[in-house]
Amino acid sequence: MAGTGEGKKEDADYKRLHSFPLIRHTDMSEEMRVETMELCVTACEKFATNNESAAKMIKESMDKKFGSSWHVVIGEGFGFEVTHEVKNLLYMFFGGSLAVCVWKCS
Repeated sequence: MAGTGEGKKEDADYKRLHSFPLIRHTDMSEEMRVETMELCVTACEKFATNNESAAKMIKESMDKKFGSSWHVVIGEGFGFEVTHEVKNLLYMFFGGSLAVCVWKCS
């Protein structure tokens, strides 16, 4: 049983070490990138156990702030290939292995 408790402690330490957002790829302007990144972090923290709700929050906020047709994918262990408008893509990691991809297409 001690091994299980130790594993949880290591997991918690790992998540604490990797709780900052890590931009993997973006072509957004600096201002849009910062706003989007902060929105993603807020949504992922607010809905830590429900990625669908976090994605919905991000999409609705992006639609209001930057116009419609935004798409959001949040999860672990996925690949993607998307067609997007230039200067409207953000791919980042948060909390270690949680990936967030936000893009706009019309």
